[in-house]
Amino acid sequence: MTISHLYAIILAGGSGTRLWPRSRKQQPKQLLDLVSARTMLQETYDRIASLVPPQNVFVITNREYVDEVCAQLPDVPQAQIIGEPEGRGTAPPAALAALLLRERDPEAVTFILPADHVIQTLPPYLAALQTAAALANQNYLVTLGITPTYPETGYGYIETNDALALSTEQVAYHVHRFREKPNLETAQDFIERGNFYWNSGIFSWRADAILNAFAQHLPAMLAQLKKIVTVGLDTPTFNADWRALENETIDYGIMERATRVAVIPLDAGWSDVGSWTALFGLMTHDSADNAVHGNHIGVNTRSSLIYSDKRLIATIGLENMIVVDTEDALLICPQDRAQDVKKIVDELKRRKASEFL
Repeated sequence: MTISHLYAIILAGGSGTRLWPRSRKQQPKQLLDLVSARTMLQETYDRIASLVPPQNVFVITNREYVDEVCAQLPDVPQAQIIGEPEGRGTAPPAALAALLLRERDPEAVTFILPADHVIQTLPPYLAALQTAAALANQNYLVTLGITPTYPETGYGYIETNDALALSTEQVAYHVHRFREKPNLETAQDFIERGNFYWNSGIFSWRADAILNAFAQHLPAMLAQLKKIVTVGLDTPTFNADWRALENETIDYGIMERATRVAVIPLDAGWSDVGSWTALFGLMTHDSADNAVHGNHIGVNTRSSLIYSDKRLIATIGLENMIVVDTEDALLICPQDRAQDVKKIVDELKRRKASEFL
């Protein structure tokens, strides 16, 4: 396997509702510069540039975001930036990419990379991807498992058993099974047992291997996608054919059912930036433990996230709070209620207040 056979599939759909009001339907978090001067999509692309050349990068995103993705990633061929008519989970784009790549390169080994993750330490990430590609070339379906640092209840877990024999210093394990998001007690048990990892949603496999798995576990979806590829993605029937696909994730549809599955532990400062609290943990903090983006004056304000692009934010006596100001919406909540931002989004949908979504 040479670098010419390595491909990256960046999944850049999704609306990032847990970072409302900064992340919106028209400008989701993966297209925003939340943690650096580069957007999360651009950072995802930058990270794999040393492994995958631009001509081997594909981006699958919402059709509404195609122009913005093209603008943010000018080195990626525009024909390889594919717009979904609507989101159907991660399984359809993974299989679609594999079908397209198998035609182009029968030896293709792919990385599946969510566009909205943060990796703070690059060398172990790249080492893990290289090992993943080597295992994928042995017909393993490979996932990166994040070494857990606390009993998180918002992630799925991967339970491992025996280690794989590798020629490098990297460690990899056979996957015993995937576990659903646990309650706190179960998550604590997972941490204590030591053979569990957070499910990152980062994968590697040969195009032909994943298509064989689809043929076994999701044959109807694969047949529909073959039809789509045969007819063409730029034809009038594409919208209806895509919407007819089952809504399914690659985790549930394939990985939990497959047998030749491996996990590579990763400790590289990973985050899916799934809440304002998560972003708070990634930002630089001042002497009062505040994370500030924008112009802020704080009096007796501690351990709070203050986020504003334009207006001055002045706070008095706040502690462990989140304040996010945008042009047309303001969010104020305690940090321990950050996951409830989704309830605000649900209420806006109920009110049909699309101008705020």
